[in-house]
Amino acid sequence: MNLLPIIDVGLALLVLGIATWTIAAREVFGAVVGYVVYGLLLSLVWVRLYAPDVALTEAAVGGGVTGVLLLTAGARLRSGGGKEAGEATGLPLRVVAAVLSLLVALGLAAVVLFLPEPPATLAPEARAGLAATGLGNPITAVLISYRSFDTMLEKIVLVLALTGVWSVAADGAWGRAPAPIGRMAPDGALTLLTQTLAPLGIVVGLHIFWVGADAPGGAFQGGALLAAMWMIVMMARLAEAPRIDARWLRLALIAGPAVFFLAGLAGVAWGDGFFSYPPGFAKPIILFIEAFMLLTIAVTLPMLVAGPPSKGAGR
Repeated sequence: MNLLPIIDVGLALLVLGIATWTIAAREVFGAVVGYVVYGLLLSLVWVRLYAPDVALTEAAVGGGVTGVLLLTAGARLRSGGGKEAGEATGLPLRVVAAVLSLLVALGLAAVVLFLPEPPATLAPEARAGLAATGLGNPITAVLISYRSFDTMLEKIVLVLALTGVWSVAADGAWGRAPAPIGRMAPDGALTLLTQTLAPLGIVVGLHIFWVGADAPGGAFQGGALLAAMWMIVMMARLAEAPRIDARWLRLALIAGPAVFFLAGLAGVAWGDGFFSYPPGFAKPIILFIEAFMLLTIAVTLPMLVAGPPSKGAGR
């Protein structure tokens, strides 16, 4: 008897149950925990759909970075005297949100159910040009070679988002560090966990980045794991967020998009046009670009979580 169909059905029901519980949760903390569990379960769903690259991204971003961001936001709302989400919205607004969510869910379900048979795909074309890139992972080839301009713009959007977060700071706080995101007094258990987990997470993140050329992984997945490790270190108060006017921080934030753009310009000289790679050198150039993208992602995401600079920090 094949147990995989039973496991798949059980996983689907569990995902739906966690999603329902997350929506119905009346407290911010409970809803955020449900969201994190939901993201981790979705990563298992993507594994069962034979999409390990998407699973790694979902686990790192959906279950990790976004969860920490929401937990931090909820803690700051409570410390600032803000109301819980359930208390701040009335019944009519909840009904409208529920109806809109249901319509979106039904629309997505209709799209999936009425896909053509066989579904349209560009996978054969992507694999046909894989040898020219020197890569073994078609996902990396698509992101860095076939649609490189879009990938570069995604990193620019990250930097612009961080700039928007910083812009809400008071004028007198500009240039200083964000407020601490952990407890004022370090917690012994959290400190021990951080000292144990962070070195391992850094090694895993670098490994996922390095193997991304030929196996599931890449700069974004590895960078998200490195970012999560830095956030854990800041939450344990083993290190504080840097001042936003630090030169090394500014350089790290723009390193990925800048190197990506310069590589694209160089393609005009050594290739057939913007973002074209010379034959035989595509793989090392792509790895060089991804190394700087890894740096930008690993720095930008924790600074987004840390928030705007604060008057009481980084004097």
